[in-house]
Amino acid sequence: MDWSHYRFRTLWALPVPPATAYEVLDRAEDYPRWWPQVREVTRLDDATGVVRIRSVLPYDLRFTGREVRRDPAAGVLEIEMTGDLDGWARWTLTPDGSGTLARYDQEVHVTKPLMRRLAVPGRLVFRANHALMMRAGRRGLLAYLEKGHQAV
Repeated sequence: MDWSHYRFRTLWALPVPPATAYEVLDRAEDYPRWWPQVREVTRLDDATGVVRIRSVLPYDLRFTGREVRRDPAAGVLEIEMTGDLDGWARWTLTPDGSGTLARYDQEVHVTKPLMRRLAVPGRLVFRANHALMMRAGRRGLLAYLEKGHQAV
C-alpha cells in the first residue's frame, strides 16, 4: 500500500440550482472569500493557478492547479494538481430537487516531505484534517450563497 496516496469523495447539498453552484465553484480565485482553509489562489493564466491551503494541522500545502475539464452542461470542473499534492480534483454538480448535489472527488499523492515521513502514523490525522476542511468549506459556501456571493 502506498501510504502517501489518498482518495476522497465528499458530497455537499446546496440550496441553489446547478448553474449557480457551477458559477461560484468555477471561480477558484474567490475560494478564499468563503473557504477558510483555502488561504490564497494566485492566477497564473486563464487555466492555471497556485493554491495555498492550511487546515487544522500546522503546515501549508501548495500546488499548481491546471484546468483539464470545464463543462458547464455536464456540471463538471476538473483540475490537475502538481506540487505538495500531485493528482486531480473534480467537482460534479447534479440537480437535487430545487438545489444541487455537489460531489467533490480527489485522488492525490502527497509529495510534501514532512507528510511523507509521517505517512503511516499520521494517515488517520491527515484524513480527519481533510474532513474538517471539507466541512468548513461547505459551511462557508452556504454562508456565501446566502449573502448573494458577497464576501463573508
